[in-house]
Amino acid sequence: MEVIPIPCLKDNYAYLLICRETREAAVVDPSEAAPVMQAIEEHQVQLTAILNTHHHWDHVGGNEALHQAFPGVRIFGHASDQGRIPHQTDFLNEGEALQFGEQHGQITHNPGHTSGAISYIFPESVFTGDTLFAAGCGRLFEGTAEQMHRSLNKQIGSLPDSTKVYFGHEYTLRNLEFSLQVEPGNTTARRKLEDMRKLRESGEFSTPSTLRSERETNPFMRCSSPEIRETVKRQDPHNDLTEVSVLRVLRQLKDEF
Repeated sequence: MEVIPIPCLKDNYAYLLICRETREAAVVDPSEAAPVMQAIEEHQVQLTAILNTHHHWDHVGGNEALHQAFPGVRIFGHASDQGRIPHQTDFLNEGEALQFGEQHGQITHNPGHTSGAISYIFPESVFTGDTLFAAGCGRLFEGTAEQMHRSLNKQIGSLPDSTKVYFGHEYTLRNLEFSLQVEPGNTTARRKLEDMRKLRESGEFSTPSTLRSERETNPFMRCSSPEIRETVKRQDPHNDLTEVSVLRVLRQLKDEF
């Protein structure tokens, strides 16, 4: 499967997934239709599926126009997002499978950012929307710190280290700066920030990351780090320092960063 990142809006990413065997394609989170249509034309593929990770407008804004341009396109989302994802045709629950062309995937339900947030898992790749970013996670709009901790560390986090993580926004530099604020001794995060600055200055994308990199640099997947726990204790002296309590404070700090 070929994966083409498509910049959208100010800092969103959609992804065109191409089945090399059939030239069928799926698009993950088309926030707007025009750049997706351009990529479809450029790569000469037939769009047969839209994979929405959650219902927010900056992830589903292109559904209407793509639905009109490609009659019969299947539009996937979580079952609980029925009525919130435009033209949704497929209503998925935890672990359910999906297919386009010869490509087989499945979803994991990872609430926290929204109640219906899901990630799409394919061999060697996961598309996480606004749940897991490079060095960050989404705001807790409809979920809890406990849900987000489980989503990151138990569900998405159960995948192999080598898994490529394709995320929904280009927030990487700011996220790594925050990571170093709460864990300044993390030399791996410091090196990654330097590398990502050079990459972005050259006009390249920071997506994808890998799960190994996230385990090493993402504070929301490092809630047992002694240095992060010290940071949280200074901010919240009565914190019991469970991983969920640490994540809750980290998310509050990130909201204000």
